[in-house]
Amino acid sequence: MLSSCTKHASAWSRLEVLDPLSLWGEEAVQTQLQTRHRNADIYEKNAQGMQAKGHDRGQQQCYLKVKELQQTYEKAMEEKNKKERKYGPSCFGYPLSIFFIVINEFCERFSYYGMRAVLVLYFKYFLHWDDNLSTAIYHTFVALCYLTPILGAIIADSWLGKFKTIISLSIVYTIGQAIMAVSSINDMTDYNRDGTPDNIPLHIGLSMIGLILIAFGTGGIKPCVSAFGGDQFEEEQEKQRNRFFSLFYLSVNAGSLLSTIITPILRGEECGIYTKQQCYPLAFGVPAALMAVSLMVFILGSKMYKKAHPQGNIMLEVSKCVAFAVKNRFQHRRKQFPKREHWLDWASEKYDKRLITQTKMVLRVLFLYIPLPMFWALFDQQGSRWTLQATTMDGNFGAIQIQPDQMQTVNPILIVVMVPIVDAVVYPLIKKCHFNFTPLRKITVGMFLASLAFVAAALVQVQIDKTLPDFPKEGQSQIKVINLGTDVAKVDFGPGVENISVESLMATNYMTFDTTSLTGMNIAYGNQILNQPLHFLEKERHTLILKNTGGIQTELLLDGLTSKSEDGKNQIRFINNLASTINITMGSTHLEDVMNFSATNYTSFSRGVKEIVVVGDNSLTCKNQSISFGYGSAYTIVIQGCNNNTLALRYVEDIQPNTVHMAWQIPQYFIMTCGEVVFSVTGLAFSYSQAPSNMKSVLQAGWLLTVAVGNIIVLIVAGASKLSEQWAEYVLFAALLLAVCIIFSIMAYFYTYVDPVEIEAQLDEDEKKKMENEKSTCENGTGPISQSEM
Repeated sequence: MLSSCTKHASAWSRLEVLDPLSLWGEEAVQTQLQTRHRNADIYEKNAQGMQAKGHDRGQQQCYLKVKELQQTYEKAMEEKNKKERKYGPSCFGYPLSIFFIVINEFCERFSYYGMRAVLVLYFKYFLHWDDNLSTAIYHTFVALCYLTPILGAIIADSWLGKFKTIISLSIVYTIGQAIMAVSSINDMTDYNRDGTPDNIPLHIGLSMIGLILIAFGTGGIKPCVSAFGGDQFEEEQEKQRNRFFSLFYLSVNAGSLLSTIITPILRGEECGIYTKQQCYPLAFGVPAALMAVSLMVFILGSKMYKKAHPQGNIMLEVSKCVAFAVKNRFQHRRKQFPKREHWLDWASEKYDKRLITQTKMVLRVLFLYIPLPMFWALFDQQGSRWTLQATTMDGNFGAIQIQPDQMQTVNPILIVVMVPIVDAVVYPLIKKCHFNFTPLRKITVGMFLASLAFVAAALVQVQIDKTLPDFPKEGQSQIKVINLGTDVAKVDFGPGVENISVESLMATNYMTFDTTSLTGMNIAYGNQILNQPLHFLEKERHTLILKNTGGIQTELLLDGLTSKSEDGKNQIRFINNLASTINITMGSTHLEDVMNFSATNYTSFSRGVKEIVVVGDNSLTCKNQSISFGYGSAYTIVIQGCNNNTLALRYVEDIQPNTVHMAWQIPQYFIMTCGEVVFSVTGLAFSYSQAPSNMKSVLQAGWLLTVAVGNIIVLIVAGASKLSEQWAEYVLFAALLLAVCIIFSIMAYFYTYVDPVEIEAQLDEDEKKKMENEKSTCENGTGPISQSEM
């Protein structure tokens, strides 16, 4: 049997070899450490006592071995504790705190993009704003979200610090999301229970308050979260920090991807107390809940964070420094004053070298940011121009039917896949080829790829334009003739216009005329002739219905279609060619009663086959299945008759369905996403690496400000552009970005990378030497002589 000493030695040996924290847990190890620490002196005394008494030498050495093993182990534990105090708790070599930050960012991005995905539809269908106002408010909100980072950066760097700023503005953010969810509750003001809110101004007011709070919340924390994550790393952990920025950007796109899929589905659900409406409260409520989760997750990690204290109102100091340098340089512009190395050096009379050096570093990076908004001007059109392009395309992917607005999810899907691939495969391969792929070169490549993506979009648009209907332009009108009669109808629209003949139960294509030239027409069915005046509306399509039962009958319909359906749905109308009034149901949509020889208005229907049910005056019910509708078509369906309860139908195609498949958009999304990966991820890391320690959030805010300016550029160019062809506008944007890319590459060529830590360490050293010299001078009595000594 082993002695007590031998057992202890064996236990300590196992502790020396194995990691006790993973073997027994921290609490158990600490308990054993305390017990064995108390026994340490006893072991040593026993060893000395046995030596004096001449006891067994092996037992004596055993006690000394226990003491030695304990000291070795405690030394190792001390080193481990030092490491944890320096880096904090770690996981796979990364500070554990960053995982709370990444989860926080995922939830926050889910909240923001989920709310934004349904915002325009909320404006249009709930608040009943027109397309122009909805679009303008939407882009204004997005621009505000990227302008407010300046405010958040000032608050973080000057007063509260990043941690408290994130907490405070996240609370504001959560309140804003909750207000948006409340503002979308239809039953709150639906006093007459007709399904429409009766106090629209109240909903608008609540919505604007909610959006303003959201803009200040999301914008205010934007420059703080990524910079706060970067603060968790030590300087020698540069590789881990760069990987963190990739992981951070991955979480942004993962949240965006899931939210843009889920919230439109939630919006499509029906909910309500009195009437069932599209469920905007759920679509806004889930993002509000995710924002609350984001806040709680961030708070949970508070004890693990490295929290840098704010270092004063640095933005004000920088502004004063720049203003004084400009003023001082202007006052000393004459030739007799010697030139200085940098124009900011003219502030040296009033401001210290440290502030001037840090300001130089920030201004050099901000100067590089000037061309960058053009990238975002193209990138953000994925949610506008490219989505509108998708409305004119075919979204049939076999078992999956993709709606135009769902194509936006291609970008976050590709981001989630490509970020780790680029980070773990592409960059290392480039490095093995001995090519110095610097951050600014990556940004330049990203801009070029975005320009290339718009060239691809232009090529797709050219193919789409070949399939688009030709709508009437200024001074023009269009007319289509449908003959519901039993004989051939001949129509003469007057001098200079070719006569047309329409077979029975057939229709012409749309014909384009000068509006002023169409004043009347002659219609002939055999020997029956009818002269009838005409009045057409400019830039509109019309349909002329003819019939020769009981004399010549005519009906001129205003179609009201001036473009393809924006949501990819099909526009369907019915003409009643039966002898009595009928009631029509198509799918789950009930249309109004339709009298003989009259038509319904166009109604939107999704793709696929629909059941058409017609009920006549005598309660006779007839049914039939429609043709399979595609995307973006328009049809006039003529109700011809009812035989054995089977409906006889004739289809007249007004607008052909989309024939260019949405899959052709994938290349442009792929190229744009490649550009985004090397541009945006690199930009975040570059902004952090080149920023002084007390201005990191400011520089992050400057990066985000480029996004806001990019949104404004889209509004300006789209409003000022006189191009009539969409493909030409794509080419214009591509050319503008290519020109900016060339300018940026030249600017980047002359940029010199700096190490803010090294520069600030040198400044600390210079200041230390200066203080020592001043102290030495004063002690030797050779300092400056005061006026009292003179």
